[in-house]
Amino acid sequence: MDAISVIRTKRDSGRLTDAQIDWVIDAYTRGEVADEQMSALAMAILLNGMDRAEIAHWTAAMIASGERMDFSSLPRPTADKHSTGGVGDKITLPLAPLVAACGAAVPQLSGRGLGHTGGTLDKLESIPGWRAQLSGEEMLDVLRSTGAVICAAGDGLAPADKKLYALRDVTGTVEAIPLIASSIMSKKIAEGTGSLVLDVKVGSGAFMKNIDHARELASTMVGLGTDHGVKTVALLTDMSTPLGRTAGNALEVRESVEVLAGGGPADVVELTLALAREMLDAAGLPDADPAKALADGSAMDVWRRMIAAQGGDPDATLPAAREQHVVTASESGRLAALDAYAVGLAAWRLGAGRARKEDPVQAGAGVEIHAKPGDPVAAGRPLLTLHTDTPEKFAYALEALEGGVLVAPADAAFEPTPVVLDRLA
Repeated sequence: MDAISVIRTKRDSGRLTDAQIDWVIDAYTRGEVADEQMSALAMAILLNGMDRAEIAHWTAAMIASGERMDFSSLPRPTADKHSTGGVGDKITLPLAPLVAACGAAVPQLSGRGLGHTGGTLDKLESIPGWRAQLSGEEMLDVLRSTGAVICAAGDGLAPADKKLYALRDVTGTVEAIPLIASSIMSKKIAEGTGSLVLDVKVGSGAFMKNIDHARELASTMVGLGTDHGVKTVALLTDMSTPLGRTAGNALEVRESVEVLAGGGPADVVELTLALAREMLDAAGLPDADPAKALADGSAMDVWRRMIAAQGGDPDATLPAAREQHVVTASESGRLAALDAYAVGLAAWRLGAGRARKEDPVQAGAGVEIHAKPGDPVAAGRPLLTLHTDTPEKFAYALEALEGGVLVAPADAAFEPTPVVLDRLA
């Protein structure tokens, strides 16, 4: 077996055999296949695709490159959720303790933000003392004591994916659906959860800009989960407008706590409950009532215990940016559109995100949203508040927002976009 023959097979639109897939994933993980060779193979996959059996075996080989977690000792059924990423997507924060409060165990391995999409770990690290890195035993201890854990994946989980993901990021092959699907699902299956709900975002602020591509990705991932014995469901959800009224780290934590306290923006509450019901149903707990767990405070109780179990202080004052700049409406009327990508890019430029994985983030940076599409607006009144520790970034963030805010006449027709667009199982 050699790398060139594997590359040629896919370059010429051939089907990779199981033996070829096993060999190339193992050899690349060990360093026998060079980055430039795997880059060529990734590009061939982007251009020529893979069939379902190829993707399933590619995913299995990625899983086999590392360890698998085992939650069979837990007294509860396990359920997990994965989002493909968006702007203001803080759903994991209220969702994990909510589902735990309803009787499932939620082992949520999360990541950091890169580019305009926020990272769950970056958000939680704005809570004083909270730590993302847990050993396998610590993760189990938190799950046993609280029912939910949100932490970073260990290096031993699908190491082939970690290496290939970094390569795809710099070779223009991130968009390959077989590689996206196998990347996400290899980590989630190796994580050992019994069921999985996927939140596949669609729109300007998402990785998938149109619903057909999003549906193809969702269908592929649901198939992979099913093929590997994990009950998997996908919701396609809107990301043309930011979720909620904040995009940033500490700003989103504050909003998540509002949701757990029984308040918060309607779209965040709606999506949190929709995903919670899917997770509970997949875990075999269809009669649990997540709305009740939000209303009676039990989800908040789990949140407080979960944060404390990972060293955080749930009562601590969250960091706030030193400087603010208010963006006002230039005319009166109705807000017709607020582009998710524009807001995400502005938040990133203010310091809420990073260009490279090693870059630091500002805990207090981001965008606060005072009006959502459909709301009435008045000339000179606040639309957005920009937050940062570095005021020289305001001009750069304002450039990102140009064309991203659209005000229409007050009597203009407005048709709201549903939060949940479709469901695949």
